[in-house]
Amino acid sequence: MKFTIPQKEYMYSGHFACPGCGGALAMRLALKALGPKTMIVLPACCWSIINGPFPYSAVSVPLFHTAFETAASVSSGVKAALDVLGKKDITVLAWAGDGGTFDIGLQALSGAAERNDDFIYVCYDNEAYMNTGIQRSSATPWGAWTTTTPLIKEQPKKNIMEIILGHHIPYAATATVSFPDDFIRKISKAKKIKGTRFIHALVCCPPGWRCSSEQSIKLTRLAVQSGIFPLYEIEKGKYNLNKPRGIPADDKLIRLYLNSQGRFFNLTEKDIKKIIDNIKEEWFKLQHKLAP
Repeated sequence: MKFTIPQKEYMYSGHFACPGCGGALAMRLALKALGPKTMIVLPACCWSIINGPFPYSAVSVPLFHTAFETAASVSSGVKAALDVLGKKDITVLAWAGDGGTFDIGLQALSGAAERNDDFIYVCYDNEAYMNTGIQRSSATPWGAWTTTTPLIKEQPKKNIMEIILGHHIPYAATATVSFPDDFIRKISKAKKIKGTRFIHALVCCPPGWRCSSEQSIKLTRLAVQSGIFPLYEIEKGKYNLNKPRGIPADDKLIRLYLNSQGRFFNLTEKDIKKIIDNIKEEWFKLQHKLAP
């Protein structure tokens, strides 16, 4: 039998992730794609806990814990040090949540991307500060409940892909663990490219999304199929759509996505229609950016 997903494991069982954690599965897939010659730079985030307390680790590659806002700047330094040592074949992987990427870490990411420093940056986006109690971040979608938006969040999700594109990096892509072949293909492609590479990975957090753990994969798959989170790549400024094909933004799928999560329980019918209209508008904009 020919496997499309590498069989070698670089992540151990017995980690501290919640049941159904999309962020844990994302790391597992990323390491399968990158292999043993990888160094992880990890700022404060859920993965600071998932990895386990010193001297233990849930991964079999070197992992460097660092401050909340410094994933990109420390990755730049680690890569520079490896270059000085002549170790050119090691991939530096910055692994940060949405809070450490969209918010507090954006300054370091922007600086590194502007310099086109040579590392892969993965934002595993569960759309809130989940590790500290489900507070809203600028990645939290409009209409979502969090402990700091007890009714609904009244601001739209920040478009991190357009922000990172403004730095003219060679490669950026969206991904999710519900399409593992696509996820691994994009990480593998990023490994072969020099410069700053950015992967925006949507992952489900069952406690924060207020859903059961067995829905974790289904929900991120629905996000793609409905057009809420399309999978695409931006390579040298050119857009390429991966999924969904055809015409997404299906009202029924969007409603199913929203109704399957307790974080959207405060939405009115007017709110839902507003979300559907916004998704269709964003899909229309993406279509116009695609390479002919």
